Amino acid sequence: MGHTRRQILQLAALGAAAPACQTFAAAPAADRDAQLRAAAEQVMRAHGVAGMAIAVTHQGRHRFHNFGLASKPGNAPVTSDTLFEIGSISKTFTATLAALAEASGRLSLADSPAKFLPELRGSPIAAVDLLGLATHTAGGFALQLPDGIDTPEQLTAYYRAWTPSYAPGTARSYANPSLGLLGMAAAKAWEMPFTDAMQKMLFPALGLRDTYLDVPASAMHRYAQGYDKADAPVRVNPGLLAAEAYGVKTSARDLIRFIDLNIDPSKAGEPLAQALAATRRGYFQLGAMTQDLVWEQYALPPALDILLEGNSSRVALETLAVERLVPARAPQPGAWVNKTGATNGFGAYVAFVPQQQMGVVILANKNLPAAARVRLALLLLQGEAR
Repeated sequence: MGHTRRQILQLAALGAAAPACQTFAAAPAADRDAQLRAAAEQVMRAHGVAGMAIAVTHQGRHRFHNFGLASKPGNAPVTSDTLFEIGSISKTFTATLAALAEASGRLSLADSPAKFLPELRGSPIAAVDLLGLATHTAGGFALQLPDGIDTPEQLTAYYRAWTPSYAPGTARSYANPSLGLLGMAAAKAWEMPFTDAMQKMLFPALGLRDTYLDVPASAMHRYAQGYDKADAPVRVNPGLLAAEAYGVKTSARDLIRFIDLNIDPSKAGEPLAQALAATRRGYFQLGAMTQDLVWEQYALPPALDILLEGNSSRVALETLAVERLVPARAPQPGAWVNKTGATNGFGAYVAFVPQQQMGVVILANKNLPAAARVRLALLLLQGEAR
């Protein structure tokens, strides 16, 4: 076993997750699935999760693990084809759409959004570039759109009235309006509505057959029911910017294919391969985390506490200073790349290590804490590396 694989094996033995992970690593191969199941079921019990779908990829081979119920009424079981809301993991698709537009000569990340949305010309936001939108460094958007913005006209007025709270490129404020505007500009570059650009062009180009913004009637029976903190049934609110920022629904089977393509973009034809690689360029440094186009990455081996901090509420909710990387850092094979996502009724996490050709997808129909998702992912990939 080479040094880099030993590094991967160290991941889950760090911090508070160490005892369980060490037990898992020491187990014979025949026992690992049973221990994985026990670990996943423990997480589900601890956080009141009705159902969970897990997919692991290793050197192109997939393993699927499904637990519990997609919907409590009728006791519908979770399968690898159950559709889950993935929240902000949707942003990785929006970034890919923009990167594909750049690879196709339709836009540059140095462009202003006003180039594609002329109604924004003459406003402060016209001085922002698309790269700032894709890296949450445009100047300080709020996490969510303010209440009362319900029409396209009100959305335009919001963007025109926005003023930066810090110099672009100096700090990071994680924000749905930022990625929402990126998606709007990318759709204009493609000269089609955003939903069409995703569902009729990008998803098929990625080979995704069960990934949607608008779930069709023929697939609704596979759309899991989400449950909020009080265990009341809930699904995502289809408001403004939902499609661009947090509206994708997909299955473990489809999402692990997307992870495979991000692990090795050469599996995709051009210019898609170029676009996938472009989303993995590092533009800003925030502590141990490198901010790519939506994707977040860490040098190997990332300590558990570093991953937990990078995926913490503090990093999601606070404006934090960043250092711009000049030149931008090329995609790093030896990195842990991840993204969390959640809606009121769902929680998701994806992570992959290109150098080891390993990745994991965790989908749940409850918004369980990000820390629980990260710990479980470490356990899964440690076991796979063995």
